[in-house]
Amino acid sequence: MEGKTISELAVGQSASFAKTISEADVYLFAGITGDLNPAHINEAYAATTRFQGRIAHGMLSAGLISAVIGMQLPGPGTIYVGQELKFLAPVRVGDTVTATVTVRELEPERNRAVLETVCTDQEGKKLISGQALVMPRTA
Repeated sequence: MEGKTISELAVGQSASFAKTISEADVYLFAGITGDLNPAHINEAYAATTRFQGRIAHGMLSAGLISAVIGMQLPGPGTIYVGQELKFLAPVRVGDTVTATVTVRELEPERNRAVLETVCTDQEGKKLISGQALVMPRTA
């Protein structure tokens, strides 16, 4: 499986990946990253926060953007250069997060693509917005 080269990309192309966030996802992410913030893993504590319950790590949802970029658009062989993110709403266990990547700008002379990156929930509510800079695979 090979990703797209810069010449195979076009402004407006997009791809998405959806995943329902499970209890196991949150605990595994906490263990892998070492982010044991009680807002993510301690219901009693999280109930006292502004979210009134546990929320998933923002970077867990943002990781789904990486899945789209690395596996679909541009796909395998792509190098992530940068990512800007704004976290707009919390994700809870049981939410289905859809990450969508859309080509916004192409810089063929530098082999760079600017991608709009968005995560939404099962109701279409925007959870994360941002943009990525990537280097698609070379021919």
